[in-house]
Amino acid sequence: MQSKIEIKKGDFLIAEPFMLDPGFRRSAILLCDHGIDGSVGFIMNKPIDIDISRLLPNFPDFKLKAFYGGPVATDTIHYIHKAGDIIDDSIYIADDIYWGGSFEQIKIMIEKGLIGDDDIMFFVGYSGWSQGQLQEEITIGSWIKTKYDLNYVFNNVKSNLWKLLLQDKGSTFAVIADIKDEMNLN
Repeated sequence: MQSKIEIKKGDFLIAEPFMLDPGFRRSAILLCDHGIDGSVGFIMNKPIDIDISRLLPNFPDFKLKAFYGGPVATDTIHYIHKAGDIIDDSIYIADDIYWGGSFEQIKIMIEKGLIGDDDIMFFVGYSGWSQGQLQEEITIGSWIKTKYDLNYVFNNVKSNLWKLLLQDKGSTFAVIADIKDEMNLN
């Protein structure tokens, strides 16, 4: 019997390279909550070609692309940021990363230039798992778990994040990272 893999918020989940689900294919997910009730995360490497200020009414003019966070509640907007120590009701994820908090405070800080595009990410929808579901999916090999690294959260290499996370795991994973997305090209 295979032992359970420890899962905690702040972990990255890397979609196995042959995942057929188009919503999760080649996804890199930051896990923001994990507990007895289930898990919540955001896909970090699927930008949507629209600025967040166009998605939200009465939002400051902010030229930052939104991301597809996952297939659950795609009529909602979520955000992670570095300003948790000064944003009321922010939820700590891992070193210097927070989820949510006072939306009004976020807007004010963006208007005043105190939060820039290297400090926050917005997501349309989220990725969610019911109790035990994520553990089961990891056990059958749908997801590869890797450790949190702040360098991968707020950087400009998001489109290559899936590949970079696999390469950083080394060995066999580095080889898997070079598998072409289109199977006929391998």
